[in-house]
Amino acid sequence: MIKRRQFLTKAGVAGAAASTALAAPPVLAQEPIRWRMQTYAGATLGQFVTQPFVDAFNKAANGEMVIELFFADQIVPTGELFRAMQAGTIDAVHSDDDSMASPVEVGLFGGYFPFATRSILDVPVLFEQYGLADIWREAYNGTGVVWLSAAGQDPCNFNTKKEITSIEDLSGLKLYTFPTAGRFLTQFGVVPVSIPYEDAEVAVQTGELDGMAWSGITEDYTVGWADVTDYFLTNNISGAWIGSWFANEEKWNQLPDHLKQLYMSCMEAGHTYRNQWYWGGEAKLRATGDKLKLRNVPAAEWKQVEDAAKVFWDEVAAESETKAKVISIFKEYNSVINSAGFPYGES
Repeated sequence: MIKRRQFLTKAGVAGAAASTALAAPPVLAQEPIRWRMQTYAGATLGQFVTQPFVDAFNKAANGEMVIELFFADQIVPTGELFRAMQAGTIDAVHSDDDSMASPVEVGLFGGYFPFATRSILDVPVLFEQYGLADIWREAYNGTGVVWLSAAGQDPCNFNTKKEITSIEDLSGLKLYTFPTAGRFLTQFGVVPVSIPYEDAEVAVQTGELDGMAWSGITEDYTVGWADVTDYFLTNNISGAWIGSWFANEEKWNQLPDHLKQLYMSCMEAGHTYRNQWYWGGEAKLRATGDKLKLRNVPAAEWKQVEDAAKVFWDEVAAESETKAKVISIFKEYNSVINSAGFPYGES
């Protein structure tokens, strides 16, 4: 009897609780934080250089935050990315400072600053061990845009319709390239052409361009540029692209700390993915690719281009104290790797 009464009492309490729960209003799920990110890369390249970060973050954020990725020029032209991010039209960007026209002292060093790097790993070393990260943070301080991280990618080689075997062959070439790289190359007769990223392939087909000084061979094959050009010059004017990740400062500051940490962790994982994707691709496609014929300017002759870069560095250093500081770091690092010898620098 006692056991029966206890059972009935407990059953009554449970029933009352259930009735109360049914009568209570439902708890609405909180809407996720939503960001729009635009990358410098077109859709074909973007799936390798930016999409992995977005996919990893969206999965790990577990519905708390969702990033929607847009590719080159889909919301605004690449050259307007800084202003759009500053205004809040876009919440985050993956690009280089040079291409997105950042109005900061370090802007021209993003992308391919002539001969600042020799390989992809030089970029994180320069930022984390030689102090560039602190300079970049300070440069963007007060702009409404926060600089988050930089990483290296592919070198800046030439893929062209015309065969290049000497420096003289550069003269008159109409090339799609980066603003600062174009400024440097004009002294060798190159004609820099600025057009939307996705139009470059057609521009070669129509004769508006003679080729690109924009990437390494991995990108040439991936995005289709190897289908419209014939030659790949193994000499480069920079060993690695310096690209960064940015966010609207107000939106970044509003994120809870755990989402900021998650964002940074996924970003670093993306850096690691690009390191192996580009590094392996450059070697494999030079060795086995069948679309581009490899050409080379003798090292003794190409030294003229490298020497011209030293003059260019000094000209830039004279423009401001911040630029001089960055150039000083480039010089220090190059001295170190050249003294270290192979595989870091000159043997």
